[in-house]
Amino acid sequence: MRADPGAYSGWAYRGRPKITWPGGARVAFWVAPNIEFYELNPPVNPQRAAWPHPCPAVPGYSIRDWGNRVGHIRQMRLLDKYGIRGSVSLSAALCEHHPEIIAMCRERDWEFFSHGIYNTRYTYGMDEAQERAMLLDSMDTIERHCGRRPAGYLAPALSHSEHTLDLFAEAGGLYTCDLFHDDQPTPVTVRGGQRFVSVPYSLELNDTIAYVVNKIEPRRYGQMIIDAFDQLWAEGAQSGTVMCIPTHNYQVACPHRMKAFEEALDYISSHEGVWLSTGREIAEHYLAHHHDTALADIAARDAAARKALA
Repeated sequence: MRADPGAYSGWAYRGRPKITWPGGARVAFWVAPNIEFYELNPPVNPQRAAWPHPCPAVPGYSIRDWGNRVGHIRQMRLLDKYGIRGSVSLSAALCEHHPEIIAMCRERDWEFFSHGIYNTRYTYGMDEAQERAMLLDSMDTIERHCGRRPAGYLAPALSHSEHTLDLFAEAGGLYTCDLFHDDQPTPVTVRGGQRFVSVPYSLELNDTIAYVVNKIEPRRYGQMIIDAFDQLWAEGAQSGTVMCIPTHNYQVACPHRMKAFEEALDYISSHEGVWLSTGREIAEHYLAHHHDTALADIAARDAAARKALA
């Protein structure tokens, strides 16, 4: 594997060209519900076990089944209340396992982007041809069932390869959620030269990271969302920022966690200057209005740095 894939430049936050959002908004705000399908007994991947328990892994499987049966409805009703259209990070297999969920999302004009096929089948160990086939399969399935080809990609269970970005751009994708390196969209360099962008997707605000990895209480998680918004909204007065809340219907929609999530959404919705957007809308706006200016600024800074070192 290459020491540096070269996907993006070390482009400092300060002094970048100004980003403007529709309506003069300070923050492009999007919610990314991860709607996934986990197999009870998936094929073995030697680099990563799907479950911490021996088969059958009833606890892990059943809470995720609860999420698709119960949690999804609860979360969808809450997003409806605040006029937020979800950008679904979709396990493509869900199109056949739970078509009723797809139908509910389509009724609300939610976005669908690819999250692979199953969240228990990883990119680890795939060669380039296998990964390309998986990507195309997921994109074709989503287009067939959801009515539009996905523009974005988040690798299944965050299992990337050094070719992931190149392959998705070559397949016609516009943006990635697999880089967690910025609070604004940034240009991404891919081998085919396609215009491609990273849209911020916050692991720090991801409910699974908060609840399972960092063991944070619901009230504290809600306050984290509010604190993150306050910071990004303040900075957005100078140049537009992006705030993403990645959710899982089997995490944030648990009964004891919904109140804190709702309080955070209520707080964000009470502010002016918030563009309730989707991942695709953010990517398309950035590509149309800011991508080329950003590339020129990056090139100028890189040239100045080389000159200073000469």
